[in-house]
Amino acid sequence: MPRRGGPIQKRRIEHVKKIIVVASGKGGVGKSTIAVNLAFSLAMLSHRLRVGILDLDIFGPSIPTLMGLQHSDDPHLTSAGALVPIINHGIPTMSMGYLVPRPPPDSTEFEGAIVWRGLMVQKAVQQLLFDVDWRDAGGSGSGLDVLIIDMPPGTGDVPLTLGQLVIVDGAVIVSTPQDVALTDVRRGISMFKKISVPIAGLILNQASFLCPSCNTTHELFGPSTNASRLGIPLLVQLPLVGGVSWGGDRGIPYVLEGKNGGGKDGRAGEMWRDAMSGAASKIWRLVQS
Repeated sequence: MPRRGGPIQKRRIEHVKKIIVVASGKGGVGKSTIAVNLAFSLAMLSHRLRVGILDLDIFGPSIPTLMGLQHSDDPHLTSAGALVPIINHGIPTMSMGYLVPRPPPDSTEFEGAIVWRGLMVQKAVQQLLFDVDWRDAGGSGSGLDVLIIDMPPGTGDVPLTLGQLVIVDGAVIVSTPQDVALTDVRRGISMFKKISVPIAGLILNQASFLCPSCNTTHELFGPSTNASRLGIPLLVQLPLVGGVSWGGDRGIPYVLEGKNGGGKDGRAGEMWRDAMSGAASKIWRLVQS
């Protein structure tokens, strides 16, 4: 049936200038890790951008852990009832992971699962999109230059709700080189095209492994040329680096750890950080044009 009053008009998120979504049709390809490190890489550009991170993975939020905020207090509310982002490493964040009951830090219990049907999910997504005050200084300062939105895997309610309601400036697609990942990623790309979300390009994660002994590059998960079949620009290829997952588990984004003297990954670690910085520069130019 046709919708009364005509089609829904997409709109901007208040106090946010640019919106970049980080997505993949496939889970387990490092999308959330890339989203966090991309946010910090953008913040470290010479433009001095104010960057925030919004976790829209309702059922499996990863941003609290990746940001070292899994045991943070519940978000405060403004006088108008909006959620106040939780900040670590200078970056404001919001996630469903902050809004559901969590066990105490020393507990061995698992967190409660979110078991919701479509309408509940849509309402939660709308609250995270439009009921967060991204201004600094308690709601009286400036807003964000760019908001990074970490999307859930798949092509379900969350990306469709986002695409219908919000003006998105660019989608960054994350994948690994395996055919099994690229097949699902292709579906995600098709979805974004159907909902008129511009695609900035592809970040190919774990594209190769640089042997620390002989400096030989090995493509462990298939040739990187497989990604050319997706038909979107390749922004950057990231090598497989152990410190990336090590830092993520401890809530320290890898691009920050490297700045603080984390050189244990050698040349591969430098390549990873330089590649993320280059990707951030390309993406910012694309969404500005």
